[in-house]
Amino acid sequence: MAKYKLLILLILMVRSFIFSQIYVSVDGADTNSGTFEFPFKTITKAVSVANPGDTIYIRGGVHQYNTTITISKIGTSFNKYYMFAYPGERPIIDFSSMVTSDANRGISLRGNYWHIYGLDIKGAGDNGMHIRGNYNIVENCAFYENRDTGLQLSNGASNNQIINCDSYHNIDPGEGNADGFAPKMDIGTGNYFYGCRAWQNSDDGYDGYLRGANNVTTTYENCWAFKNGYRADGSISLGNGNGFKMGGSDDKTLMHNVIMKNCLAFDNRVKGFDQNNNKGSMILYNCTAYRNGQNYGMGGIVYTDSGKVMTLINCAVLGGVGSIWSGAIQQTNSWMPPFSVTSADFVSIDTAGVRGPRNPDGSLPELPFMRLAYGSQLIDAGTDVGLPYFGTAPDIGAYESNYTNSIVNDYNEPINFKLYQNYPNPFNPKTTIEFSLPENAIVSLSVYNILGQEVVKLTDRELFTAGRNEIVFDASNLISGVYFYRIIVESAEKSTKKFEQVKKMLLIK
Repeated sequence: MAKYKLLILLILMVRSFIFSQIYVSVDGADTNSGTFEFPFKTITKAVSVANPGDTIYIRGGVHQYNTTITISKIGTSFNKYYMFAYPGERPIIDFSSMVTSDANRGISLRGNYWHIYGLDIKGAGDNGMHIRGNYNIVENCAFYENRDTGLQLSNGASNNQIINCDSYHNIDPGEGNADGFAPKMDIGTGNYFYGCRAWQNSDDGYDGYLRGANNVTTTYENCWAFKNGYRADGSISLGNGNGFKMGGSDDKTLMHNVIMKNCLAFDNRVKGFDQNNNKGSMILYNCTAYRNGQNYGMGGIVYTDSGKVMTLINCAVLGGVGSIWSGAIQQTNSWMPPFSVTSADFVSIDTAGVRGPRNPDGSLPELPFMRLAYGSQLIDAGTDVGLPYFGTAPDIGAYESNYTNSIVNDYNEPINFKLYQNYPNPFNPKTTIEFSLPENAIVSLSVYNILGQEVVKLTDRELFTAGRNEIVFDASNLISGVYFYRIIVESAEKSTKKFEQVKKMLLIK
């Protein structure tokens, strides 16, 4: 934790030489200058004086508001606006004194290129945060006890990233609208959720219902949904109670394309994964469901566009699978032959700790829950879908184990050339790239930006030994965004190309 705080402080010190820092404190005054010594009182005042590239630091304590905080300013990919909790402090933005009303959102993020980090947002009269802007990052924030969805994206919001956030105990008066996270209604495309948790919301954990948008795409990766459809006291709510509701529309014709990777749904009152008459493509890789009312509610669909598909690969369930459309593409799922899954396939089925504190870097807590036990039939039994894995093949389910069931090969003896997905991903500022070689070989490894321009050469025709190798990539000098890394492997003896592969990674600052 101390090292993480030191890193944040160093980043802030470097930025202080270039851009302005604006401070907000519960003990401040909007007649102040906004400096560390003389902070503003309100976020609204800080936003009004901020320029692209500036950082607003929110000090700890309970900041009370009874009106919406509207953020409309537009940054750029090179000069974002930043709103951070001051390092080592956790501010609470409390809207509990608001009147319950559709118009009474807590924070209305209408601008573009904002990075908001480390805030608790509670008690709003409607959504805790509503996003209608584009290219924003909301990271390590929590949304709770709001009187509608914790965080909603709509009104064309596109290409936003929701990273390592929690949303829980949100409940509306009728109990049928408050979700944890909702990319819904007239949502734009390209929104991405990573490492998020949604629990005990009165309606659904994640809701992609459409009204006014069509054929948009949302991606969820490493996200959890549990105990939705219940009130904070554990009693049953009047809401739908699904974990991941992937789509739906009033006339049941609209298409919400959903990609889910390594997601986990458990103890939701109704369905874990719910297609809800969605006509968009739904692609689930390495997802796990356990003890939901119905684990997979993905049957009965009638596609109206021949280009859409339902795909489930390497997915797992403990208990009954539920319902899956007969036309779905399925490969190596745990309910398919030759598997017969029991609780013995998992280290633990005890949910203790699932609401617990996150790691210092904001990532999800590391728990034994639903991780594969040594010797499980699901280890090395999956299909390669491009996600990182150990051993000779991917494991089945949301968690990749670090051991293998292979008799012929083990972790240190790969059977072929392979480039693995970097980890962590997304990352800031360092990540590890691994590759496997069945023999000594010459390796070139480079990083490219989204325009295809080489920005870093990590290795240039260097000799590596057979086995699993790793290189740490430090992107401190690069801006946030999507990057690609390419490996070219040549024979150590004849200098002929033997292998080439490209993978994508995401840098978030």
